[in-house]
Amino acid sequence: MKRGAERRIDVHSHFLPPFYRTALAQNGHTYPDGMPAIPAWSLPAHLEMMSTANVTKSILSISSPGTHINATNPLLEISLTRECNAYAANLKQEMPEKFGFWASLPLPDVNAALQEIETAWSEKADGFGLMTNYHGLYLGDAAFDAVFDRLNDLHATVFIHPTTPCIHTSTARQALPASPFGTQYPIPIFEFFFDTARSVINLFSSGTVDRCPNVRFIIPHAGGALPPLLTRFVQFSNVVPGGRVLNATTVRRQLDTQFYFDLAGFVFDGEEGGQGQLKAFVEGFGIGHGRLLFGSDFPFTQTQFVKVFVERMRGGLEALFGDEGVRDAVYWGNAEGLLGERRY
Repeated sequence: MKRGAERRIDVHSHFLPPFYRTALAQNGHTYPDGMPAIPAWSLPAHLEMMSTANVTKSILSISSPGTHINATNPLLEISLTRECNAYAANLKQEMPEKFGFWASLPLPDVNAALQEIETAWSEKADGFGLMTNYHGLYLGDAAFDAVFDRLNDLHATVFIHPTTPCIHTSTARQALPASPFGTQYPIPIFEFFFDTARSVINLFSSGTVDRCPNVRFIIPHAGGALPPLLTRFVQFSNVVPGGRVLNATTVRRQLDTQFYFDLAGFVFDGEEGGQGQLKAFVEGFGIGHGRLLFGSDFPFTQTQFVKVFVERMRGGLEALFGDEGVRDAVYWGNAEGLLGERRY
């Protein structure tokens, strides 16, 4: 292959079928998470992006705000989740060499989620795409134990995507937004990173990761705000009484065996030198290339910008990992191995 023609498997790639866009608009999400608009998406446009970025396979998922878009209408999230998963399953069936999917779940309704796990799994879902929180209930909350126990039984992969941070209230299915800057900044700029960290820390601190050794987790955006907090939340548990005590060696082993990190977004400052977020993660925390996966974040990142990020990633990965085989693992090999673990 000539330089620039590396093939890629995209584990962080979204779809917004027409009925989902309509549901967003009808339920107060015309400007999802403070973004300027609901991005346009179509199958031809997605295939065009794949051709431009030499993505050989896209694993589709629903992005924030997910399918739990109206806390007062629980039946909507159940039906919308089913419709989205069926749409993605059909795409995979029609073009299995091009598409896979992380199935959504209608959380916080645990019983409905358990039913949807079985249906989506039978439809050949590659794993499950979960939001960091559902109406203020974060992954790792005891309310979701039955869901994670079932995912552990299935040896499932869980792709986690950030959403608007919320605080759970005693009022059923209601939550309070937890964004101090309100509408001053779009939530994805930095609140997404913080919510990713909250969710993953809670998965560790609640004992969910310990209890579910068969689950593989994909954390987006090179871990978000998690990396600089790793040492703090683990060591803090050993000096301040009252919570679950975490063992640094165990957490490290779990990171190296159960966790992957996708490279969607601004993980490099430029095309040369490999400076930026990913370098700090790899060199500062010893995260090996075997834990890294390619992600485009299409269509929230439009095709022309996916192309820019691909060029930037090429230079960055060449600086961080001189070996071409290592870079191939990041682009497609690691994802291929992870997807190959799926037990049908």
